[in-house]
Amino acid sequence: MTIARQFHWRGSREKRDPRPVGTPETRRYFSALATRNSVLATRYNTPMIHEIIPVGPLQCNCSVIGDETTHEAMVIDPGDDTEDVLALIQKHNLQVKQIVITHAHIDHVGGAMKLRAATGAPILLNQNDYALLKMLDAQAAWIGMPAPGKVEIDRSIGDGDKLTAGSLQAHVIETPGHTQGSICLFFPGEDKDKDEHKLIAGDTLFAGSIGRTDLPGGSTEKIMRSLHNLVGSLPDNTLVIPGHGPLTTIGEEKQTNPFLIKR
Repeated sequence: MTIARQFHWRGSREKRDPRPVGTPETRRYFSALATRNSVLATRYNTPMIHEIIPVGPLQCNCSVIGDETTHEAMVIDPGDDTEDVLALIQKHNLQVKQIVITHAHIDHVGGAMKLRAATGAPILLNQNDYALLKMLDAQAAWIGMPAPGKVEIDRSIGDGDKLTAGSLQAHVIETPGHTQGSICLFFPGEDKDKDEHKLIAGDTLFAGSIGRTDLPGGSTEKIMRSLHNLVGSLPDNTLVIPGHGPLTTIGEEKQTNPFLIKR
């Protein structure tokens, strides 16, 4: 097994995707996922501008979220391909107010400084991942990609914080386990039972799997606690945007995710 596959996004107990990272076949596969994700995101929350673009060799799901009226926006996990992210920002005439990083793995944070230079927006990360942020050179070597250089964090975020872009509001939820400082962002609908909600899950929760815990800062005990807190507190009709791969819902994961099914 290559080092790149050891850094793969799926849960450590799940069967790995056999396609090598970064091949044309893999890029076509994730391009198709990106189209599906964009359609689903539009269907679930039409007042919100929400573009999902897989970036970098590990195809991290970067989210560009904006208010349709004010055009204020936030970008979540700009791991790479900054020009493509900027193209989406320009497409919707958005003003980026903040760059939010769900955790300090290179595939999620690698393009943050370029995006900050282009937009002037501050970079936000939970302080419990600051030590991991200092390992970006080592992380780059693990997956065979250029080091992004020093990433400067403008502000730490954690439980109870609320991030806004126009009328849109995201609640920060600390979800340690994949890394010590992993967070999720919850965008509630107006009506808990009738409206769809959104969860930007980073690498904590995937469709049918969970984040791996065998990298520095990982903890199986902590991620299981974080996951059970999430699925126990969020509505079933919450659309989940994982850090990689296809979208899912909290309700679907409760019923089918082998890591979450009650035995």
